[in-house]
Amino acid sequence: MIKKIIMAAGLLFGATTGWAAGGDVHLEHMSPDMKDTVSLQNGLRTYMDYCAGCHSLGYARYNRVARDLDIPEDIFMENIVFAEDAKFGDLMKFAMSAENGKAWFGSAPPDLTMVTRVRGVDWVYSYLLGFYKDETRPYGVNNAVFKDVGMPHVLMDLQGLCSSAPHPAEDAKIDPLTGESIHSDACAGYSVEGELTSHEYEEVVYNLVNFLNYMGEPYQMDRKRIGLYVFAFLAVFFFVSLLLQKELFKDIKH
Repeated sequence: MIKKIIMAAGLLFGATTGWAAGGDVHLEHMSPDMKDTVSLQNGLRTYMDYCAGCHSLGYARYNRVARDLDIPEDIFMENIVFAEDAKFGDLMKFAMSAENGKAWFGSAPPDLTMVTRVRGVDWVYSYLLGFYKDETRPYGVNNAVFKDVGMPHVLMDLQGLCSSAPHPAEDAKIDPLTGESIHSDACAGYSVEGELTSHEYEEVVYNLVNFLNYMGEPYQMDRKRIGLYVFAFLAVFFFVSLLLQKELFKDIKH
């Protein structure tokens, strides 16, 4: 079933003008952390505030996400779920209709449940950092990772808008006077100023992509936890087997 979903997502992403790949580009690296519950919660909050208006997470259910992210049902339903008629066990289908999506954007915005499994976390992370001003485009923006992107920069209030295509950020340097890390901004300049610093915005994007990585395979949290129990059982079983072997063969003379 999962393989069929991934294949369908791949076909969808290949067909839509809003998510087509664009050439050989530099991708920023990010390392997801499924143990960072606060990051996952913040990523969920950002998704619901900025992405849920267009993109569903139709292969996930509210109650599963709330359980995995340690959010009580009453808090989750009051602060995360916007639809008044939604139930705790419903699928997370809350976006615009396909008809409206085609009318407004030229194609229906895709479901993002599997986006990190289809594209990879580095691609999604770099994509969200890659918007810049381009007045030749319908929404006035383009993307360094995805040329001629067909969607607006929905996080522009937070990041601002780069006046030109962002370049790969340099490795952090150390201030010789304070000993603190000097963060390098990938944008040479901004045509629109955002609410956050570049470092703060990158943290928002990290949390969002971290959450989307969880959405792509929520069972990895269970798998890793169960794996620890399996290894513990095997260790105990091996120790007991050694004791049993010694007991069985102690009277056998070589």
